[in-house]
Amino acid sequence: MPKIILDGAVAEDNWQILNEDAPTSLEEIGEGQFLLPLASWNAMQAESKQIPENLGLLLESTDTPEDIQGDISSIPVIAVNFPAFADGRGFSIGTLLRQRYAFTGQLRAVGKPIRDQLSYLVRCGFNAIQLAEHYDPEKSLESLKDFSDAYQTAVDQSTPLFRRRG
Repeated sequence: MPKIILDGAVAEDNWQILNEDAPTSLEEIGEGQFLLPLASWNAMQAESKQIPENLGLLLESTDTPEDIQGDISSIPVIAVNFPAFADGRGFSIGTLLRQRYAFTGQLRAVGKPIRDQLSYLVRCGFNAIQLAEHYDPEKSLESLKDFSDAYQTAVDQSTPLFRRRG
């Protein structure tokens, strides 16, 4: 079973990502925990206002939180795809979900996030990270301690450093 970093520790990953040809009806979903692309999620949301807890949402870097239909707070997991190292749109999506949409569930970075981005992902509100396959999650945990403090505000710290001093 694959591993992820979840809330600062390594954990087993039970969620399976479904691609573009994912089911669009609740009747087509089998047993397990699945992350659905936005189009499938919205189709199922139109079918039923009560989506099962074993379904989460996968946002591509081209998707926006305003396109999510239904109650965002009822989604157990929202995964944001980072398709390439240099594609930073996922950081903005994570920040929007936490700050503007008050999402409190698991916010997961998937795709190709790298070890050097871990502390920035946490600052943007991600509490679960599925690293690119060539990174060892156990060894990568150290990256969460790369910086002892931050000057500016973010999702994880709402007060700037100059206000926190003396």
